[in-house]
Amino acid sequence: MASYLHLQDIAVYGTDAQRGNLLGVQPFMEPADYASAETFTVKIDGYLDVAFRQGWLNEKTIVVFPEYIGTWLVVAGEQARVHQAETVAAAMQALVLSHPLSFLKMLASAKAEDRVKYSLFRMKAARMAEIYQRVFSGLARKYAVTLVAGSIVLPSPAVRDGRLAIGAGRLYNTSVVYRPDGTAHPDLVRKVFPISAERPFTTPASAVELPVFATPAGRLGVLICADSWYPAAYEALKARQADMVAVPSYLAPDSIWEKPWRGYDGAPAPDDVGARDAGQITEGQAWLKYALAGRLAGAGVEHGINVFLRGNLWDLGSDGHTVVVRGRAVVEARHVAGAALANSWL
Repeated sequence: MASYLHLQDIAVYGTDAQRGNLLGVQPFMEPADYASAETFTVKIDGYLDVAFRQGWLNEKTIVVFPEYIGTWLVVAGEQARVHQAETVAAAMQALVLSHPLSFLKMLASAKAEDRVKYSLFRMKAARMAEIYQRVFSGLARKYAVTLVAGSIVLPSPAVRDGRLAIGAGRLYNTSVVYRPDGTAHPDLVRKVFPISAERPFTTPASAVELPVFATPAGRLGVLICADSWYPAAYEALKARQADMVAVPSYLAPDSIWEKPWRGYDGAPAPDDVGARDAGQITEGQAWLKYALAGRLAGAGVEHGINVFLRGNLWDLGSDGHTVVVRGRAVVEARHVAGAALANSWL
């Protein structure tokens, strides 16, 4: 198996009953993977090729990539000093210095608390969206699968004529679902509950706008990371009769899964959250209690999958592992720091 994939675990749950499957991809990403459309394609396609060889890809397959998988396309096409920087702050500084006039133009009209991050993502949005669209649309079509393309931060994203497009408005952490023919579903998933690190430059969406997607395997809901911690999100999916839920996530820094949980971040805790849990249970235990694994049954949904982004992205760190819900059973995939594939038959 190709070493560049850093693939450390391959797991399968259940048996093929011809009803389809949820395939979670936990990729291991590095700055060099975002250097160009070509390097990004090679990395992403590598995981799908392994799944294809396992016999896991068919017309009823739903492939799920993690949160922010497309966001770091912000460094696509940049000089080596950006990709090779030791910290994300140094990488962003190098990015600014490579485009001083474009950056200053964006900065002058920036309407966000964190004007620097806001301006950088606005400045690179067109290239980011073009590569994200090309790669994920192409792979959905190549393998004839439904593909939940993790998430990407873009200004006023929309789908026009089956393709992802950007606008000139505020930034949203957004997920696109691609159909087996490669067209983007007209409904986008925008993050409803940004955490405190995101709120200074991204805009929250409304839970009532969360869509459910008709797929060959059933009706699919998508909740971006923190959204899976809030009952309002599940209420919206239940109202739209979702059969399964996919949760693309990103968790940092390194090794936080086993450390004390710090409580809800970015929005008030729901009423059902134990007042004494913060500081008493681990981060991982909190994910199992308050995110997808603990809330899916209440929405009347039997199948779900939560996947995390792993990698060596400057000094950001990463943690988490795939969690699969199958009826009343919650299955945790093996906790590995590298890449992993988890296939759950429906």
